[in-house]
Amino acid sequence: MDELDRRIAEALADDDLGLPGDAREPGFFALAFSTMRGPQGWVTWVLMVVQTVMFLAAVWAGWNFFAANDVLPAIKWGLSAATLAILATQLKLALVPQMQANRVILALRRLELRLAAQQ
Repeated sequence: MDELDRRIAEALADDDLGLPGDAREPGFFALAFSTMRGPQGWVTWVLMVVQTVMFLAAVWAGWNFFAANDVLPAIKWGLSAATLAILATQLKLALVPQMQANRVILALRRLELRLAAQQ
């Protein structure tokens, strides 16, 4: 934590506004799993299923790549494995902006709680 974060944490610790204990910032896994709930949660589930299928297909193509004896099948399976692995990674990374948006929304809600508690 840098100096500014430490000073903010100290100032907030001094105020006992009766906020719930779960008003802290959630960790990485809590944010990741929060994308699977709510009205847009089905999109995350679809992306995760497609990403898992692509990953398994990439592993299978990679296995065939290493088992190939000729150049042409090796190129076919190697390019397929690399493309599937890259696309699976891109699908997984597509969820990061939603996690960041959820993090900002939670921070705004905590700020609203603090402002309401002070009034």
